[in-house]
Amino acid sequence: MLIPAVLVVMNIAYSLSAYPVGILSDSLGRKMLLVFGLILLLAADIVLAFASGLAAVMIGVTLWSLHMGFTQGLLSALIADAAPPELRGTAFGLFNLVAGVALLLASIIAGAFWDIVGPQGTFLAGASFAVLTLIGLVLIRHRLEGGEVLDAK
Repeated sequence: MLIPAVLVVMNIAYSLSAYPVGILSDSLGRKMLLVFGLILLLAADIVLAFASGLAAVMIGVTLWSLHMGFTQGLLSALIADAAPPELRGTAFGLFNLVAGVALLLASIIAGAFWDIVGPQGTFLAGASFAVLTLIGLVLIRHRLEGGEVLDAK
């Protein structure tokens, strides 16, 4: 019954954050905003894992939506920065194909976790994946320095 309310909150937070984050990515660089977006995802998963009421759920949903506002446009900008002009369409198509398959697999895994260990385990697993992603980003940052895509303005 509350799904429409969750969708409204998600869309409002996402839409209010995406444009300002785009402006920030042009001046501050993309790496810091990507890291901040992942931290928002981590916070959202932790809040949702331990949410005990509607207010906590809505805070978690808002954090999750802000994560989307921080990362989705940023990922598109990173692809545009990395792909040669003549291959940008192919790069976006490949990115969306891989992202779609990954989202399908993630949804199947999350559904299985939900059935086996419940919502708390599912969100804690999501938080763990966010931490692993942050660690991976820090590890590859050193390898990519110089002509690094993540530092592109």
